[in-house]
Amino acid sequence: MIHVHSLGRAARYYSDRTALASAGGRSTFRELHDRVARIAGALTRQGFKAGDRLAILLPNEPDYIQLVYACAWLGVTAVPLNTRLSVKEIDGILADAKPGGLIRHSSLPIPTVQVSWQVVLDQEPLDAQSGSIPDPIYDPHAILALIYTSGTTGRPKGVEIRHANILENVYHTNFWFPLDEGAVHLHAAPIFHIADFPFMFAAPAFGACQVTIPKFNPQTFCETVQRERVTHTVLVPTMINMLAQSPELQKYDLSTLRHLGYGGSPMAPELIHRTRRVLPNVRLVQVYGLSEAGFLTGLMNHEHTEDKLTSCGRPCMGIDVRVVDQTGKEVETGKTGELVARGANIMRSYWNKPEETKLAFRNGFFRTGDIGYQDANGYFYILDRLKDMIVTGGENVYSGEVEAVIYTHPAVREVAVFGIPDPKWGEIVKAVVVLKPGKTLTAEELIAYCRRFLANFKVPRSIEFSETELPKSGSGKILKKVLREHFWIHQERAVS
Repeated sequence: MIHVHSLGRAARYYSDRTALASAGGRSTFRELHDRVARIAGALTRQGFKAGDRLAILLPNEPDYIQLVYACAWLGVTAVPLNTRLSVKEIDGILADAKPGGLIRHSSLPIPTVQVSWQVVLDQEPLDAQSGSIPDPIYDPHAILALIYTSGTTGRPKGVEIRHANILENVYHTNFWFPLDEGAVHLHAAPIFHIADFPFMFAAPAFGACQVTIPKFNPQTFCETVQRERVTHTVLVPTMINMLAQSPELQKYDLSTLRHLGYGGSPMAPELIHRTRRVLPNVRLVQVYGLSEAGFLTGLMNHEHTEDKLTSCGRPCMGIDVRVVDQTGKEVETGKTGELVARGANIMRSYWNKPEETKLAFRNGFFRTGDIGYQDANGYFYILDRLKDMIVTGGENVYSGEVEAVIYTHPAVREVAVFGIPDPKWGEIVKAVVVLKPGKTLTAEELIAYCRRFLANFKVPRSIEFSETELPKSGSGKILKKVLREHFWIHQERAVS
C-alpha cells in the first residue's frame, strides 16, 4: 500500500524531478521507480513473496532506500539492523525474525546465525535485470518493517510497523516538517531509527529529493548541505552539539537548510540557544516519539519560547496523548503520571510476543513507559522513564540488559545501571557495582568485559565501586532514583 502513496505517487506526478542523490550520482523519480521495480523482480526470482522477511545491514546509502522500497512493493517485511550492534546482538535479532535473506555491507559486523540467502552488496550487486514483476501490493495491514528495540529484560522486541502506520506517519511528518516539491531531505541520522525511517516515504510523497551520508560528522554534513542544497534534516542532540561547536561551520553555505528536527535524547536549553546563533535561518522542531509509534508530539519553531524549552510539545491531529495514573485513569492537568497514546500511527503488536503486546496496551491506549505531565495549554513535559531506559547519543540503552551482562562477571555481587547527564551525548551509561567479598576488579577490566557482549554505545562510560550495599526499597528493589538523584539535581530536564 505505501508504495502507491509514496514512490508510486512520485513517479506519476514528479517523474522528472531528482529523487535520490549522493556523491555517486543522482536519479529522477522515474529512474528510481524503474530501478526499484528491477530490484523487486530480483527478490521475486530469489523466492521472496508477501509476508517473507529480509534483513538489511547497511550504512545510510541509496541502496538501502531502494531495498526498502522493493520490500514495500512486494509486501516483504524489511528488518533494518542497527549497524552499531555487536555480532551477538545481531544474531539474537536474526534468530527471532528468521528472515529469508540478509543483505549486508562488508564493513559491518558479520553475523554467525545462518541465513539461507546472503548478499554482500558492495562486493556482489543484486542481479536487477528487467523481467516479470508483480504488481505492487495494496494491503494497509501488511507489515512493512520489524524495527527492533530492547526490552527492560534485554530481550529484543520487533515492533511491527505496518503500511498503514507509516502512511499515518507521513501525514504527521508533513505536519511538523512541511515538505514540498523540490525540497531536499538529508538522511544524516541512521535510517534504521524510527526518527528517520518515515522520511523515506514522506519525501517522495511530496516530490522531495533524498540525500544520504554513510556516517555523520560535521564536515561531511556541511559539505553535503552545501553541495546538495539541503532543506530538511533530522539530528539527535549529540550531532547538533558537534555541529554547533565545529570551527569549520562558517566555511560553508548552509543557507538552504530551513527545517531541523531534533529528538532522541535530552537537549539542554543552552544548546538550543547556541543552535539558534549558528543556524539563524533554521526552523527548529523538537519531536518526541517511540519505535512503537513514530512521532507523538512536537514543539514547533514558534513554540521555542523560554517557558517551553523543556517541553516536548503537543500532538498533531490524529494522535491522542494523555497522562494517566497507575490504574489507567486520566490525571488532572499538572499532575504527574504515565504518558499513553492512541492513533493510527501506533503499532498493533510486537513480533511473536503476545504477552508483551498485551502488557503494552491498556484501555485501548499504548503505554509509553514515560512519566510526565501536561500543562494548562496542552504542552507535555517528560520527567522520567518507567523503564529505566537511557538515551545516549540518540541510541536507546536499557539498564536491565547492561546489568544482566555485568552480573555474569564472577567478581560482581550487585550492580545498578542508570543514565547520568553528559554535555556531548545527552546521557552516558553509569554503573555502580558492589563486589563479592575478597574479589578485586578495576573499572577498565569491567569495561573490557562488557565490550565482549554489548554494542559500544551500551558499554558503561562511568563505573563506581561501592563499599556498602546498594540502597533498596522495602520490597528489596534497588533504588536507582537515590543513586542517580545527585547527578541530575542541577539539570533542567531529565529526558526528551
